Amino acid sequence: MPLKKINTVLAAAFILFILWFGLEFILRPETTAPGFGLPSWPSGDGGGFLIIKGVRDVVLALVLGILLVTGHRRALGWVLLVEALAAYGDMTTVLAHHGSVATALGVHGLTATLMVVNGLLMMRETRKLAAAPATLAPQPA
Repeated sequence: MPLKKINTVLAAAFILFILWFGLEFILRPETTAPGFGLPSWPSGDGGGFLIIKGVRDVVLALVLGILLVTGHRRALGWVLLVEALAAYGDMTTVLAHHGSVATALGVHGLTATLMVVNGLLMMRETRKLAAAPATLAPQPA
């Protein structure tokens, strides 16, 4: 299978996964939050932060989706690399708050690492395009 097709399938899978996860946090935070890996439910009005996390994830997915459908593949590679930091941040948060190590590493860490791999593959796919010298079209006299 060509690298471009693999990258497209992986990026689309990330977009759908992040979008689904974000929507779950917005629509059903009480059932989604326990799977995040933290040991306790937020107290007081802390549940609102779960919706903020959902909105963040939806926005991350939409940015990736726009770059994919508009064909900005090199930018998509860069954004995948940067957005992986959010998943690494989630992993670190779960670990720092004595949450589930399995969830921190197996969900957040694995997701982040796969995003990095997809981003690097996207950069590899587009490196010849980025390295090609820009040619200027002749200007009319």
